[in-house]
Amino acid sequence: MSGSTTTAGHAPADKPAMGLFERFLTVWVALCIVTGIALGQIIPGAFHIIGSATVAQVNIPVAVLVWLMIVPMLLKIDPAALREVGQHWRGIASTVGVNWLVKPFSMALLAWIFITHVFRPLLPADQISSYTAGLILLAAAPCTAMVFVWSNLVDGEPHFTLSQVALNDTIMVVAFAPIVGLLLGLSSITVPWDTLILSVVLYIVVPVIVAQLWRHTLLAQGGPLALKRTLQLLAPLSLCALLLTLVLLFGLQGEQIMRQPVVIALLAVPIVIQVYFNAGLAYWLNRSLGVEWCVAGPSALIGASNFFELAVATAIALFGFQSGAALATVVGVLVEVPVMLSVVHIVRHSRAWYERGAKAR
Repeated sequence: MSGSTTTAGHAPADKPAMGLFERFLTVWVALCIVTGIALGQIIPGAFHIIGSATVAQVNIPVAVLVWLMIVPMLLKIDPAALREVGQHWRGIASTVGVNWLVKPFSMALLAWIFITHVFRPLLPADQISSYTAGLILLAAAPCTAMVFVWSNLVDGEPHFTLSQVALNDTIMVVAFAPIVGLLLGLSSITVPWDTLILSVVLYIVVPVIVAQLWRHTLLAQGGPLALKRTLQLLAPLSLCALLLTLVLLFGLQGEQIMRQPVVIALLAVPIVIQVYFNAGLAYWLNRSLGVEWCVAGPSALIGASNFFELAVATAIALFGFQSGAALATVVGVLVEVPVMLSVVHIVRHSRAWYERGAKAR
């Protein structure tokens, strides 16, 4: 998730604090919902023109907005941090296991329980599979940038956080498409593999290459200060792109939301459950392995959070602006900050309990 600042070198230079945007992200998302729905009712033609501006099943306006969101975020990541993975191998193993072996599958299970069965009578019948797909996309990739803020809030070990994020980005390049394809197939959802692979190339591979080339150039020409200044300049652009994407989504989703506003609340249920479940699992695994609390805290938070920018872009590419999949991924943005802040609270207030168990190992 976007909105944090890391160093140009191997670890965060200044501890990132939660800024005004991040602190009130749920408020901004709510405003985007209202604005998007209102504009969608007032000028529906404009939104339909934007929604139909596609090339090879990729919506061009959304692709531009997603790049503006993702590239500055990836610019913060130092691939050299991968050398430090071995220093915290138990914490790394716990987080990787939860991120890639548990979280996507637990979300698929929760979607099957709640969307396909428990809430089915309350949801549009023609969108059930699409909602399930959106929830799977949301959980299939771990958060990349906002975790630096969460780590700071629990006094996390910065080298661990940076190396874990760098490793997750590396894994994501090769694992995202196969995991999504597998889980969509298990959910009996037709997988448009050409579009899925194109989405991975457009929204993961190419941005990673561009960001790292840009990072290398900035460091070579101006050093860490040049990188820091560039990130500061790009931050408002990235946030504006995020807000515009949400307005576009809700402008096209407005009619459906007005008919059934309870859908958003129902979609939030499996998202909230999976956050607490995966955070708790990562925290418990670290405690069982005797990992230091300063590593276990960010491990739990990385294990629970989602890379919603990628999820939103992929949902639009695979299923369209007006799909239930796109709506489900946006609900993830809506609940992200309040839920993750509650996890931060739990981690901080359980430190004494954690350290008693970890020392006993």
